Amino acid sequence: MKSHNKSVLVVDDDDAHRTVLKAVLKGWGYDIHEANDGHAAVSKVKDNPFDLVLMDIRMLRLSGIEALKQIKFFNPAIPIIIMTAYSSVETAVEALKEGAYDYLTKPLDFDELRLVMERGMEHSRLKEENRFLKQTLGDRFDTRNIIGRSPAMVQLMETVAQVASSDATVLITGDSGTGKELVAGAIHFNSSRNEAPFIKINCAAITETLLESELFGHEKGAFTGAYRKKEGRFKKADGGTLFLDEISEMHPTMQVKLLRALQEREITPVGGEKDIQIDVRIVAATNKNLVEMVQQGNFREDLYYRLNVIELHLPPLCRRREDIPLIAEHFLTKFKEKNKKNIKGFTPKAMDRLIRYKWPGNVRELINVIERGVILTRSEYLDTCDLSFAQNDSESLADTEATLVVDHNLEPGRPLAEAEKQVILNTMKATGGNKSESARRLGITRNTLRKKLKEYGVME
Repeated sequence: MKSHNKSVLVVDDDDAHRTVLKAVLKGWGYDIHEANDGHAAVSKVKDNPFDLVLMDIRMLRLSGIEALKQIKFFNPAIPIIIMTAYSSVETAVEALKEGAYDYLTKPLDFDELRLVMERGMEHSRLKEENRFLKQTLGDRFDTRNIIGRSPAMVQLMETVAQVASSDATVLITGDSGTGKELVAGAIHFNSSRNEAPFIKINCAAITETLLESELFGHEKGAFTGAYRKKEGRFKKADGGTLFLDEISEMHPTMQVKLLRALQEREITPVGGEKDIQIDVRIVAATNKNLVEMVQQGNFREDLYYRLNVIELHLPPLCRRREDIPLIAEHFLTKFKEKNKKNIKGFTPKAMDRLIRYKWPGNVRELINVIERGVILTRSEYLDTCDLSFAQNDSESLADTEATLVVDHNLEPGRPLAEAEKQVILNTMKATGGNKSESARRLGITRNTLRKKLKEYGVME
């Protein structure tokens, strides 16, 4: 994160300590303003838009805690880091309760100070960008609880907004738990079909025989147990959208029948003789590689191209870590209200742990961790002890990135840009030049891949 042009207010009645801090922070590229007591700090905040306040907790005229309260009342969004020579739990908890982003003990560890300051300003930026997105996109676009401000998610939702207005068939790809059903819902509820039904079916949860009946319906007496006529999901979705989840699990026989329904826009109920015309938009989803399944003969190529008119790929949560604070805060609010608990937020260490965890279960796992933490915590702030993960979360983000380098057999010390280029070109080669599949494997959008390839001079 670039630190230049960021404005920091340093508040300390110790002139010598304030002078040292001023010199250090200026060396990091920050614009520094000073106040020697709490009253002066509050006054300066009201007159200047600071990016962060670094404030001592013990001052003669107005304590850091009191100044913190007044600053937060005036500007709740500004991150405030408290400094104290008295490392007590009570002081730290009081500061956090009043809205401090974090606290540090004197003598300061400057490496830790720099890290906490950067995270504090990044956290503030995330909240502001999310508010901006809601104002600019949310007023005209129903996101249906899709949360994210990472470049990948912003670009995805812009594409969804474009796709929704059409009637094109859409294929949504991505790992389990990334939110494919939410995206399908956003497509429907922002389309001209939004007043008609949005019908969902999980193709992996129903046997082949029953799936045909569920999709196309059946006549009375069509098979044992068919005591009455039943309307299928296609008919129920007439005029609206039918979401086919886990489409890769559909039996080959059913794939043929689905293909006919899509091509002819008509269905035949099980045991019926009369075809029924349908007007249904199809949105399908899968967590598997359909290109490989086609190559292996496990999925019909003609059905794949029929479904893949527009492909949307949802990146895994570990590839969009900047979205984790927003998602975590959203579901903390939801679950604390549901469980009637007075929880004010996350401790900085808890949020750091959430950001660094690998999230094999993606957003679904994050939601589960937050809900369990809300139910079990006895504190006003969720801390690391309240977070329970499916896997050992001791591996840091840096460790994960190092593992990726080893996996791709890239020599240590190679410039990151060169390593990235090699990985992208190797992936394109492995997929036979398929940009959609390469983007899916790399966890980036197709447009991002196109820009990278253009930089490398391998496409116009």
